[in-house]
Amino acid sequence: MLLNIDNLRKSFETPDGSVLTVVDIPAFSLDSGQQTALCGTSGSGKTTFLNLIAGILKPDGGRVELDGCPISEAGEAGRDRLRARTIGYIFQTFNLLQGYTCIENVLLGMSFGPGADRRWARELLGRVGLGQRLDHFPRQLSTGQQQRVAVARALANRPKLVLADEPTGNLDPTSAAESLGLIRETCRENGAALLLVSHDRGVLDQFDNVRDLADINRAAAWPGAGEAKP
Repeated sequence: MLLNIDNLRKSFETPDGSVLTVVDIPAFSLDSGQQTALCGTSGSGKTTFLNLIAGILKPDGGRVELDGCPISEAGEAGRDRLRARTIGYIFQTFNLLQGYTCIENVLLGMSFGPGADRRWARELLGRVGLGQRLDHFPRQLSTGQQQRVAVARALANRPKLVLADEPTGNLDPTSAAESLGLIRETCRENGAALLLVSHDRGVLDQFDNVRDLADINRAAAWPGAGEAKP
């Protein structure tokens, strides 16, 4: 089992001082190489769930075990190291550094893991169709091309798990279909598991394994449930 979650909880304090529980998941698991889509309405806790898995957020309770390591119990530095070694994260807004070129964005992603490898960075960008755009800045690329850089960066450290947060939400239908195919293909090529969250039915229909967040997250079914923070 690559990912195993047990009684995971996360709450936030709202502006009026009350406490809002966003994530309350008794159990969730993911096998190595498995590709799963997670659906849910906007504000239902999808991004918070991914950030808890990645160790970006620390849970209030419960356990997240990744590749045999309890990431939820590690300190901030330990979570950073485990995330760099094990997880690739494709953010909805890509989070590319605008002052750096395509290849520099990928190399910087590598610097948090085993170290920069220019040959592998060039190969990844070539696989995603940007072999001729290595020295272009994000502002010189289309939205679809920027996402391809984000995909290459997410795979740069050969992660065992790729998390994708609404990765097609900023794309037109044609680019969205191409990008989804690229993400799934590159995960298969690298033996990485994929957990993708989306509310787009066209995206979800491409997956054999689709889970509804409301079915696994008790907080999603509560009145007023939603994300208090991004």
